[in-house]
Amino acid sequence: MKKFLQTRNDGGLILRRRGSQLQRNGFTLIELMIVIMIILILIGMAVGRYDKSVIRAREATLAHNLQTIREAIENYTLDKQSAPQSLDDLVQAGYLREVPTDPITQQKDWQPKYGNTVLSPDQVSTGIEDVHSNSDKSSPFDSTPYNQW
Repeated sequence: MKKFLQTRNDGGLILRRRGSQLQRNGFTLIELMIVIMIILILIGMAVGRYDKSVIRAREATLAHNLQTIREAIENYTLDKQSAPQSLDDLVQAGYLREVPTDPITQQKDWQPKYGNTVLSPDQVSTGIEDVHSNSDKSSPFDSTPYNQW
């Protein structure tokens, strides 16, 4: 290793010089390739996590929409003493602003379940008692089909 020469100028600053050593500026090709590979690996990890977070958000929206529709069906049935015959009945009666979009299928194609359940002694007719997603996909986190939620 070559030694640095130190000289003192008038202002009290110490100046450092290298004798005849050539200073290298910039990076080598291998250093740039290593940095680019590290960046690509980090981006790959981030994309995987992003995809999972999108799926979790859609599942949370699906669960919320199902809960809202089910509450509207129950309230409609108890108030009108008759179960709704379609999801549009809930919109027309003001229990929903609009039929929500299924976040899994990206359409308003819910699968209503008709039944003979009576919620009160005064109920005169039956109709929709539950609703499910129309998707045939399964959750990647707990492996349950969305149409059974």
